[in-house]
Amino acid sequence: MTNNGLKIIEELESCVRSYVRSFPTVFTKARGYKMWDEQGKEYVDFFSGAGALNYGHNEPNMKKKLVEYILDDGITHSLDMATEAKVNFLEKFNDVILKPRDLDYRIMFPGPTGTNTVESALKLARKVTGRTDIISFTNGFHGMTIGALSVTGNSMKRSGAGIPLQNTVTMPYDNFVSEDLDTLEYLERFLEDNGSGVSIPAAIILETVQGEGGINAARFEWIKRVDDICKRWGIMLIIDDVQAGVGRTGTFFSFEPAGIKPDIVCLSKSIGGYGLPLALTLIRPELDSFKPGEHNGTFRGNNHAFITATEALTYWEDPAFEKSIQKKSDQITTFLDKMIKENPEMKGHLKGRGFMQGISSDVDGFSEKVAEEAFRRGLIMETAGGHDQVFKLFPPINIDEEGLERGFEIIEQSIKETVKTMNLEKDTVAN
Repeated sequence: MTNNGLKIIEELESCVRSYVRSFPTVFTKARGYKMWDEQGKEYVDFFSGAGALNYGHNEPNMKKKLVEYILDDGITHSLDMATEAKVNFLEKFNDVILKPRDLDYRIMFPGPTGTNTVESALKLARKVTGRTDIISFTNGFHGMTIGALSVTGNSMKRSGAGIPLQNTVTMPYDNFVSEDLDTLEYLERFLEDNGSGVSIPAAIILETVQGEGGINAARFEWIKRVDDICKRWGIMLIIDDVQAGVGRTGTFFSFEPAGIKPDIVCLSKSIGGYGLPLALTLIRPELDSFKPGEHNGTFRGNNHAFITATEALTYWEDPAFEKSIQKKSDQITTFLDKMIKENPEMKGHLKGRGFMQGISSDVDGFSEKVAEEAFRRGLIMETAGGHDQVFKLFPPINIDEEGLERGFEIIEQSIKETVKTMNLEKDTVAN
């Protein structure tokens, strides 16, 4: 049956499909951190829908609330009309997330995806400032629509646009060249010198941890300096927290430890709680200047997602939840450090922070083979970076100790098997 299902996919689905190539089986069921395929094989999910399933699959409280809402004929589609589900979400998000962090934002629903919130942020920054250019960073990833793609670094993805991607300037991310090069001194010099060819931009957009770009984590002092530069030059700061937000890096917003308050924050993926499409653009009130309907979309008010997102915020009412994320984050770091020390053949480097970590290997093709071997052994894990040089761990942030350890065990076995099959032990000795 599985082979038949994959055959149908191959015959009928566009060649643009990607994840089915990495995980060639037909999945039928999922719960928590586990997935099952047609053959009944169980998988540990360290992928979490590329960060859209921070609470795992079919979280029971969210599922219960959603089923009750549907069976009670709750509103499904309403564009941006007022619904009880929307009101409840707005109120709880403000009370549980924004107020305790002393954050004051207007909440915009730009459309259901991450690229929608980025597009709205870029448009608003240009509208407010009257400037056209945006500064983004090397290896950044912000979405696949034209505006978001223009601030994305990956050359393969950019080439898919088919047209020149303009009105953006790329600057080096923290430690892009080396630890010795101060990339922000470089950026500031471009802003100061009227012969640099770089105009004062409308905004700077960045991910505090670059997900698709290779799990590159910027230092908090670097992030703080970017914020200072923006304030000094009257540039709007946009933090893209689509993947790194909602607890993925240890705090609800990834920028919290840096002590900054961005002008605009982009959220999507796990904000819906259950994997249902939802995106938010958080805007400082004085910048909230779109005319009614100036940015809109048919599916910007997903009521089913409001129901699950509101329930998901219940996790954040208890401070112990965030502490548990941070504790398990330390366990992930400890495990990865151990793997790097015990397997020098892979020439690995620790990347990322929180529940958004991985190992970058200097051995060509190593990380891809580790991910392939892990899948064969029953663990779903993807790679990241311009050359797929990083295998990354993205378990649900509410995973239990047993699930975490099972995943660690499979990854350790997969690393050792890959070292063996690639004959790296022999090469290392020879060198």
